[in-house]
Amino acid sequence: MVAFSKLFWLAVAFASSVYAKSSTGDSVLVIVEPKKRDDYNIFFDGLREKGYELTFRSPRADSPVLIEDDVPNFSHVVLFASESKSFAKDISPQSLVTLLNQNTNLLIALSTKQTPLTSLAAEFSLTPAPPGTPLISYFPERSDAPNVIPISIPKTHSQIITANTAPVWYSGTSFALGNNPLLVPILSAPAHAFAAEVDGGSADSLVDAAEKGGEGLWAGSQLGVVAGFQARTGARIVWTGGVEMFSDEYAQKEVAKGVPSGNKQFAQDTAAWAFQESQVLRIDKIEHHKLNATAPSEQYTINDQLIYTAYISKFNPDKGTWQPYSGLKDLQLEFTMLDPHVRVALPADKGTPGKYSVQFRAPDRHGVFKFIVDYKRKGLTHLFSSTTVPVVPPRHDGYPRFLSAAWPYYIGAISTSVGFFLFSTIWLAGEIKEVKKGKGHKAE
Repeated sequence: MVAFSKLFWLAVAFASSVYAKSSTGDSVLVIVEPKKRDDYNIFFDGLREKGYELTFRSPRADSPVLIEDDVPNFSHVVLFASESKSFAKDISPQSLVTLLNQNTNLLIALSTKQTPLTSLAAEFSLTPAPPGTPLISYFPERSDAPNVIPISIPKTHSQIITANTAPVWYSGTSFALGNNPLLVPILSAPAHAFAAEVDGGSADSLVDAAEKGGEGLWAGSQLGVVAGFQARTGARIVWTGGVEMFSDEYAQKEVAKGVPSGNKQFAQDTAAWAFQESQVLRIDKIEHHKLNATAPSEQYTINDQLIYTAYISKFNPDKGTWQPYSGLKDLQLEFTMLDPHVRVALPADKGTPGKYSVQFRAPDRHGVFKFIVDYKRKGLTHLFSSTTVPVVPPRHDGYPRFLSAAWPYYIGAISTSVGFFLFSTIWLAGEIKEVKKGKGHKAE
């Protein structure tokens, strides 16, 4: 019995060390054509190995429903039916936006064809290339079709994608990224790639595109092929211009002789970010109090020395738990009333993991103030905390008896009083002689 118990707990420990859990849930709905489901087995098996529960549904099937009684039935939705032009009633751009507002994460693949998903992408500051214009590149020289492109992973995206990931194979459309600060670029097109007509970008098609003022010619690394969007609720959506990059074919295809592609790793990393498994932060609690105090005050006085503390944790997908995180180097605190009166760095406390603390002086102005932490960085969860506190002038007995700046007034008042006292003393105590006048005598 003892041996069985030990084996049981070893199995539990092993499972907890292998299976990664999302911070929002593990149920995944995959919307894909049944005949193409087996094309992505490597990607789906990778999700299952992490502990996700996959449910498959045809684009035109009525069940299982996405939302029931205004409550999402799944934590994540993967939409790989990129070329479907008709969906079930509950799969619409409006329902997908509703899911995002209710903290359901989305992974959506676009197509070179015009579909309802193409118009939805525009709502997220993405401008897809015109229909029928896949991304094309002739470099490097290879035997594959021009629209099957190897793309290297930039080092700047190491926060989302595992470092030193091999180049990935890509085939699909591209899109221009807007200026929305909630957009998170994940993978951009190569500098030598361009979007052109389906004939492979012949000279005639390029000339026609140039004559149209560039309407049909999109080129360069400003084009995105995979991009994320993080809503204000914390939910995430990932847009990819081609579902083929998640396929078994591209995962097993070599980018060079003896060098496997990075599609498998890239797909898992992208899904991990989309499902709020990686780069997820939260503020556990905040504290504020006066110097040499421990409890917060209902109100503070101008010029008080205040201490503000925030405790931040990061989700660990390997253990499925939240752990204190001290890796933020540019966190700031604002003490604001309409406009920030105090803006200071909020550094990590070296003695306590996950603790960020700062001391500052309350401004010499009374009113209703707020402690605000508003941390926005691409790829990381948006951290926001706002705490309202009043700042009041000192009480009538709270002022110092003498102010150094008022000594000229003190001296003036004292000198005036002393002068008046001396004048009164001399006037009252001085001797007054009067000369009496006699009759018949004239005053001399």
